Amino acid sequence: MATHKISSGQIKVIATGFLSLFSLVGIMFYGLPFFYDFWFKEFGWSRATITSGNAFAKIVVGLFGFFAGWLIDHYGPRRLMLAGILMGGIALIGLSRVTALWQFYLFYIFNALGYMCGGPLPNQVLTARWFNKSRGKAMGIAYLGIGVGGMLVPQIAKWLNLHLGWHEALMILGIGMVGIAFPMAWVVQENPGPPAKDHPASLIDGARSDRPEISLNTMLKSRAFYGLVIGSMCSIGAVSGTSQNLKLFFSLDLKYSQSEAANIISLILLSSIGGRLLMGWLSDKFPRKYIMILIYALVAGSIPLLYFAALPGVIYLFAFVFGIGLGGDYMIIPLMAAELFGVKVMGRIMGLVLTADGIAEALSPMLVGWLRDCGGTYANGFATAILLAVIGIIAIAMMPGRMVTQREPS
Repeated sequence: MATHKISSGQIKVIATGFLSLFSLVGIMFYGLPFFYDFWFKEFGWSRATITSGNAFAKIVVGLFGFFAGWLIDHYGPRRLMLAGILMGGIALIGLSRVTALWQFYLFYIFNALGYMCGGPLPNQVLTARWFNKSRGKAMGIAYLGIGVGGMLVPQIAKWLNLHLGWHEALMILGIGMVGIAFPMAWVVQENPGPPAKDHPASLIDGARSDRPEISLNTMLKSRAFYGLVIGSMCSIGAVSGTSQNLKLFFSLDLKYSQSEAANIISLILLSSIGGRLLMGWLSDKFPRKYIMILIYALVAGSIPLLYFAALPGVIYLFAFVFGIGLGGDYMIIPLMAAELFGVKVMGRIMGLVLTADGIAEALSPMLVGWLRDCGGTYANGFATAILLAVIGIIAIAMMPGRMVTQREPS
């Protein structure tokens, strides 16, 4: 068997994915919660209000999800990605200067648009187009950008806040985000290009990808689709509801210093790097359904450790286990979708799935924060996150591992 060598185009695709996910998810998504307690102290907003910005914007923009996927399938991911990177930068710069709640919501809409157009969705499609046999490893390497960005941003934000204040810190992160992600997205090619005469058109990355296209109607009638949607929604809700409240929990409830809180959050994202590499490798070796269940089990098993955060060393154990689950959680969804439905409809299927996941990702942090405001502790909020993760495991366990398809008449 011939050894497949990675091409320069594939290297650019991985680099583009790494840098855009570093910026749009690592810096923007995981970086913003670092500033939640500053908004709490300066504006007097409740935890539910602070986390509602993400919820409001994701729900509004979520309606655009399927349309974004359709645009990607028909016109390619690159142009949408470039627009998303710019909108993400505008979001952080704008949020650094807000003085009223309506401004807060406005720039969170830019945040959600940037995430939708420049984050996981176009990168998943781009990687799926260029890789087949080693898609899990390629996706894992690209998704390392999330872990590296999420690990570094608390330390960078902490330093910038100490020397310049949180307003300037957030503005600098927004400018830097565009500078990091935009150039590579500008030069990347969207498709592998025409094949050589002695290779079939469907040969990509050493494996055939000539699977017949599945119609949208077939997908929407399949048990696999609803299992993937429900399972991913619940697990993403558990991850987001927990992670988006951690800075508030550490700083306001456990009375950690800014440095202590930043270090633990960085440890979680450092652990997620190992999780992405490990789960990407495992997903190329074993059935992805079982890898998905493993990831969701790690999420469900780690959150209860927060009830014992006062005990020595427990918070570090939580950071390690939760980080591994976090690393695999977002990455396994497109891999499972590609296995179930193929890459030809990847934009549309992930547009639908990410729209549903975005609603869970938006509402769960607000629900957890609201339960904390009402009850005075995070006990009920974390219990809700655990329940969501368990439901996610059940949904994936009931899902078929592969969808049997056949070509439908046009």
